[in-house]
Amino acid sequence: MLPTFQEGFGLPVLEAMARGLPVACSDIAALSEVAGDAAMRFDPHDPSSIAAAIARLIEDRQLASELVERGRERCRMFSWERTAQTTLASYRRALGRD
Repeated sequence: MLPTFQEGFGLPVLEAMARGLPVACSDIAALSEVAGDAAMRFDPHDPSSIAAAIARLIEDRQLASELVERGRERCRMFSWERTAQTTLASYRRALGRD
């Protein structure tokens, strides 16, 4: 569970997914982009929304299992190799060397 109001990148979300855990996180833009459809999202300003997401993951084992599988798939999109490749591509674009 990651109830945050502001996040630059959702590394804790990816770490949990890589470890095979079902994830519930704030529905802020950065976490939604990282988590995709592999996490339960909640309003971090609403304690009842947080509690409902946690309860659903505990009670609905099928959903939790599906999120674990989606999370493993999602992690593959964020490899260090891909990060290096996209960073290099950004530098090339900035230098006009597409």
